[in-house]
Amino acid sequence: MKHNQTAPLMFLASLTSISLSCRQEKPVLQPNILFIMTDDHAQQAISAYGSVLNETPNIDRLAEEGMIFRNSFVTNSISAPSRAVILTGQFSHRTGLVDNAVAFDSSLVTFPKLMQAAGYQTAMIGKWHLKSEPAGFDYWKVLPGQGHYYNPDFRTPDGPEQIEGYVTDIITDLALDWLKSGRDNGKPFLLMYQHKAPHREWFPGPGHLYLYNDVVFPEPATLFDDYHGRGRAAREQEMTLMHHMNLHGDLKIKPPELDSIKPGDPWPVNAFKWNYSRMTPGQKALWDAAYDPVQKDFENRNLKGDDLLKWKYQRYMQDYLRCIASVDDNIGRVLDYLEESGLSENTIVVYTSDQGFYLGEHGWYDKRFMYEESFRTPLIVRWPGFISPGSECHELVQNIDLPETFLDAAGIKTPEQMQGTSLLPLFRQEEDAGWKQAMYYHYYEYPAVHMVKRHYGIRTHRYKLIHFYYDVDEWELYDLENDPLELTNQVLNPAYSRRVDSLRIELENLREYYGDSDSLNQLFIDRHTGRN
Repeated sequence: MKHNQTAPLMFLASLTSISLSCRQEKPVLQPNILFIMTDDHAQQAISAYGSVLNETPNIDRLAEEGMIFRNSFVTNSISAPSRAVILTGQFSHRTGLVDNAVAFDSSLVTFPKLMQAAGYQTAMIGKWHLKSEPAGFDYWKVLPGQGHYYNPDFRTPDGPEQIEGYVTDIITDLALDWLKSGRDNGKPFLLMYQHKAPHREWFPGPGHLYLYNDVVFPEPATLFDDYHGRGRAAREQEMTLMHHMNLHGDLKIKPPELDSIKPGDPWPVNAFKWNYSRMTPGQKALWDAAYDPVQKDFENRNLKGDDLLKWKYQRYMQDYLRCIASVDDNIGRVLDYLEESGLSENTIVVYTSDQGFYLGEHGWYDKRFMYEESFRTPLIVRWPGFISPGSECHELVQNIDLPETFLDAAGIKTPEQMQGTSLLPLFRQEEDAGWKQAMYYHYYEYPAVHMVKRHYGIRTHRYKLIHFYYDVDEWELYDLENDPLELTNQVLNPAYSRRVDSLRIELENLREYYGDSDSLNQLFIDRHTGRN
């Protein structure tokens, strides 16, 4: 077994069972791996997950031809830490990348490095968002930081490069170019094809500017949530549509004086200018034709209160889902090429996002919380001949399991420091897999943008226990079977007292097993606040 820490007996036994079963039924040929990842794509915006908002036919195609994971989650719902977890197979406290402020340590062992050393040809194209230079890749071309939607810049081994066009189309063009002419056809490949979309500020591409103009999206049941029944963390965040989603950068109401970005201007004004100023005259003309009527209508209506919140929600959904439509279209292009070229039969295709996102639930946007909408992330895997088409998995899995899965599928030994578990037994739908019954989560970035308090917790199939700390010391318990919207904290309800006690013990066992601790919490707090 990996790690020296003591694990809960059931948890440890289940991992041992999985480790043994993973040694069976290896494919004869090493499969290619196409790893598709978007940024902030919520499960509830994928029709295969039951979306009532949009259709995603190409992502759904993967689900129809492969396996959809109904209970897939992250370990830390924020971009750079999530990406580091996926590369290394280690929790944030082990990678040291607990928030977006620091650079990824590229000397760490990652699954692309191991696959490259084992003879795979490796490529990283699109959103990297880890500050450091990509390592373990034969080819890479990545966006600097968050990247731009229009006419994006790219970092390359040969220096910066700007490419005219829309970022989702461009990333796909680059991926297809590499697949067609940039790789050695005699080697298996790993292609990390990673999109900026649908990250804030949700600037749709020219081909989708009018999509959803005539759609009225159903409002989530908790759009007008008042946070009664929960603690300070839910009440004191800064990510509400009503008070924190801005009219300019987020909702595309043009600010005055578009000619230049001024350091003294408010951030929402410059956020719009930062995106709009990158467009060519032709792109601006298309944008203005689509968005000027929206602005005029908004100004004429003079909305207030609940009506303003409803309008913000509809505008948010239009742009967010337009960005996703572009992603889905482009994924279709890549899947079509795999079919046409004969690559699809021996290629594992994985679709996921770096975390989930709030689409108006609890009146919010963004992520960060261990509450379901941001804790969950899509995970769909197609592997012809190995995964039964149209299959579903309801076990608890996390993004930390992905690197071990890739290595296991390729027949490459997993290093001891990795903390996840290969999903291959779940691909095979083994009834005796003895899968884990609890997951660990830890979020660190506070005080910071959106002001979501630091917290860690445990989730089982039915219950979730969260500890918020730093400037508070509050516990929350949710019975997900009876309260799926997480509206009532039951931690002080006597009827749940035994459950709270048992979950606290199990949570501490998981923390010990994974090597997390209060002393590490303090170390990261000191680093964040500049204390030695």
